Amino acid sequence: MTRRERLMATLRGERVDRLPVSFYEIDGSQNTQDPDPFNIYSHPSWHPLIELARDKSDCIVRRGVPFKNTPPDPLAALTKTETVLDAQGSRLTTTTIRAGRRTLTCRQQRDRDIDTVWTIEHLFKDTDDLKAWLDLPEATLGGTPDVDIILNIEKEVGDAGIAMVDTSDPLGSAALLFDMAQFTVVAMTEPTLFHRLLERFARRIHWQTEAIAKALPGRLWRICGPELASPPYLPPSLFQEYVVPYDKPMVAAIQKYGGFARIHSHGRLKDILHHIAATGCVGLDPIEPPPQGDVELSFVREKVGSQMVLFGNLEASDIENLPTPQFEKKIMTAIREGTTGPGRGFVLMPSACPYGRVLSPLALANYRKMVEVVEGG
Repeated sequence: MTRRERLMATLRGERVDRLPVSFYEIDGSQNTQDPDPFNIYSHPSWHPLIELARDKSDCIVRRGVPFKNTPPDPLAALTKTETVLDAQGSRLTTTTIRAGRRTLTCRQQRDRDIDTVWTIEHLFKDTDDLKAWLDLPEATLGGTPDVDIILNIEKEVGDAGIAMVDTSDPLGSAALLFDMAQFTVVAMTEPTLFHRLLERFARRIHWQTEAIAKALPGRLWRICGPELASPPYLPPSLFQEYVVPYDKPMVAAIQKYGGFARIHSHGRLKDILHHIAATGCVGLDPIEPPPQGDVELSFVREKVGSQMVLFGNLEASDIENLPTPQFEKKIMTAIREGTTGPGRGFVLMPSACPYGRVLSPLALANYRKMVEVVEGG
């Protein structure tokens, strides 16, 4: 089988020649030649891993799908964004939105040697900010998906893997407008107001999901956001309330056109697994093992493995910290638990990846061990 054939057969629940192995974010598409000072992958330590991903892993290249020819957004005239570099060379982006008599401000920071964006000031500080934002006009739905984003990836990847459509759900879009403490307070004490926020995002996200799924049928999707309502942040009852009714239409639209909807949810799964299953999704990641998660992979396979392809169950911190012989034992455990008994399928995959400029020799050795074990098995 080609690597593309292997992944697609796994998604369909069919037999494969060997277990697929994905490096998650490291998919071989990283540009090692980009001179941008914020491109950590230009460091030589990353090059062997990116080549390994391109040459040996079952590549799953994730991208969001933007829209073109969209109607004018009335919020554009009320929004201002400014980006500067501070004395340490970090990139600071400040976004302000005029909302009636209030000015809403969000500040984000990106450091040159860390491949992540930190929100150092969130847009909503209190419910008055939220109410003022909800009173702003909504953008008219319209436009067409820019499918070339996915089609070009598929052309570049060829038989080495597949493209995956990446999207947030309404909860993921809404929760990140608050800091975590304020989000949990509002979600637990102001359910009517919080549903107004979710419904506003849902009108756009549901429409766009349908349009993309129709234009790009048969693809794998990743839906991010559900984990923000998982324990210990919110009780399972609120996961059911804030995730299931908003994600279920997304899953239905994706799978109506032959696609495969995969829910992304870090952390604890035991008390929300049945709610995730209720969305109708046919994939779940990253299924973190204890102590990061609260259930073994074998438990997840027993409960929902017949419905979902399971992606995981290797912890990113173990890639960076465990001596390779110990990490190999983690790999073997994940393979055993992910393939034992009836199930739709399993893809060996880490929960995330290192995000510092310099990749350690240990991390590289552990990635190589993932491929070695799978190919040897």
